[in-house]
Amino acid sequence: MTKPIEISASILAADFANLAADIRKAEAAGVDRFHIDCMDGHFVPNLTIGPVIVEAVRKHTTRPLEAHLMIEHPGKYIEAYAKAGADIIQVQVECYGQRRASCQKWDQWPKEIDSIDAAALHADLKHIRALRKKAYIVINPGTPMIQDVWDACDGVLIMSVNPGYAGQKFMPGVLPKVMHLAETFKGDIAIDGGINDQTAPLAVKAGARVLITASHFYNAADPAAVVRHLKSLG
Repeated sequence: MTKPIEISASILAADFANLAADIRKAEAAGVDRFHIDCMDGHFVPNLTIGPVIVEAVRKHTTRPLEAHLMIEHPGKYIEAYAKAGADIIQVQVECYGQRRASCQKWDQWPKEIDSIDAAALHADLKHIRALRKKAYIVINPGTPMIQDVWDACDGVLIMSVNPGYAGQKFMPGVLPKVMHLAETFKGDIAIDGGINDQTAPLAVKAGARVLITASHFYNAADPAAVVRHLKSLG
């Protein structure tokens, strides 16, 4: 049976001065999850959210919270985000392998690798699950498919933009990754970056079942209509 479409609202595009109100509006619109982009200014060229914000969001919703750790050495922070209330912890595979020459310095982006330290990634995924949280891996557009750890994760998130900022243009070149996942992986298949009325049908056709939306949702005149349309694609 085909899984239904789930909508995850990325609070990166929300109004942080009125975050509780925006969370309530998103719930009323019918979103299934909240996506929280946690950036350290090193793995990506932006600095955003730590566990304290996850904890604050947790007080205002019972919907699942996804903590997307766009940070160096994510294993050191897994327990902090779990304790803060994240239900799903997403780690970037690019933190578990030798970086390409073009992105080895801290201020060179996007981070990309060609192979992983599977043992290190397995250990962190096992740690997440031991805390009774769902474990996801995240793959940047320029990183090839990583299959060595699929048996240890609950979901795979394909980035359809280079991470760091909301409002970027969707990169259709990642769709073959989604298609490959749909053929071989039984867990959640998520996609993040540039998801809107034009790009979401492409992602769903390829096999994505969790659509993460930021600007398209929060800037909409009718957020509920956005959710209804995206879910109808399934």
